[in-house]
Amino acid sequence: MVSTATDTAHNIAVTTENLKEELHRLEARRRSLEEEMAAVVAHLGSVQQALQALENLKRVTGAKGADADAATVSGRSVDVRILPEPARPAARVRRSPAGRPGTRSAGDGTYGSLTERIMEYFAGTGGADVRARDVAAALGRDTDAGSINAVRSTLDRLVGSSRIQRAGRGLYRANP
Repeated sequence: MVSTATDTAHNIAVTTENLKEELHRLEARRRSLEEEMAAVVAHLGSVQQALQALENLKRVTGAKGADADAATVSGRSVDVRILPEPARPAARVRRSPAGRPGTRSAGDGTYGSLTERIMEYFAGTGGADVRARDVAAALGRDTDAGSINAVRSTLDRLVGSSRIQRAGRGLYRANP
């Protein structure tokens, strides 16, 4: 009987600890999603403003469609061609002292960038087993528990989608 009570107490303790870890992961994921949502809302607003400005310009200039190259405003010819957006320079990846990819020099704030940065990091590990905390440190996301948990959650999703492997408890490695 004592063994059963001890086993039950142990099971409750383990389950409690697992639920606490899951709670931290979910809270980190919620924060990450809120950040992503804020970025999407900001981008949506800028696209709406740009579209409105172009529609106003089209209305003011009398442009008749997307292929109109010039219009007249106050008796002067105005070029209204839409030029392609200039290419943004790619963010450079800084190397950690161990020669592995580290943090980007310019974060673009788009959703999915943490996943991309983690995959870049694993591309430079040479298949070595890496702790989640080390990944977070290399990406500059080891400042608080929430940031580290966001990295852990992303690592777990990457394992779930078979993009990386779980090498053991808290250890991850790149796919061969």
